[in-house]
Amino acid sequence: MIIASITTAHAGSTQIAEPKHSVKEITTFAKQVEKYAAKQGARAFIIARMGRPKKDLPKGISFTHTAIAVYSDIQLGNGKTARGYAIHNLYQNEGQLDTSSLVIDYPTDFFWGAEELKAGIIIPSQELQHRLIEAITSGTHRTVHNSNYSVIANPFNSQFQNCTEHTLDVINASIYQTTNIKRLKRNAKSYFQPQRVQTSRFKLMLGSAFMDDVTTKDHDGKVYTTTFTTIAKYLKKNQLMQSSVVFNQQGNAIKLI
Repeated sequence: MIIASITTAHAGSTQIAEPKHSVKEITTFAKQVEKYAAKQGARAFIIARMGRPKKDLPKGISFTHTAIAVYSDIQLGNGKTARGYAIHNLYQNEGQLDTSSLVIDYPTDFFWGAEELKAGIIIPSQELQHRLIEAITSGTHRTVHNSNYSVIANPFNSQFQNCTEHTLDVINASIYQTTNIKRLKRNAKSYFQPQRVQTSRFKLMLGSAFMDDVTTKDHDGKVYTTTFTTIAKYLKKNQLMQSSVVFNQQGNAIKLI
């Protein structure tokens, strides 16, 4: 199918998905990710998952969904409270994929529909972690949310937004201490290097014609978007990152950049 590469490339930003691994495998891996982050002293970190087979992903794109995890008090089903990581996501709305909502879930939920039990983990600097927590607590992440969704949203304007661009917007709102969207986009254009989407414009145009969550209306010429890896490069370049790794099911943390 001619639009397959674009329709499958960025999928994985929906909340509801069928599990591709056993419940035990998913819960064990989720706990491994939590333990790894806690061992690194992370109070807040950027987390990503792979929602589609690697062979279906365009060059330069390794993950399909990105969010912010914050160490929090979590209300359990029995009424008790425990400490753990709450994950703050932008998810496409079921049945209306060109719109999104902000949803909190937890590591097991986050990896429930993952194609491969592999996590992208960026641990920001201590100062940025503190600011990200403040941003979540104050509702800044909601202020910079744009519910108009496109899987290939242009990070340099505010016409559409996807999960990874939302993560970048929250990061920049935390860095620059502002929710002024025009300023955030101006600063992104000055300092952030996005990922070129390596697929033909013809395919993208076909995708935008037939898929609600694919559009190129916010792009002028070549198509660029935000990815987990470009966020890691951005933070590293500006000395705002402790580490970035790909954490696999065997418990190995492989350096990303």
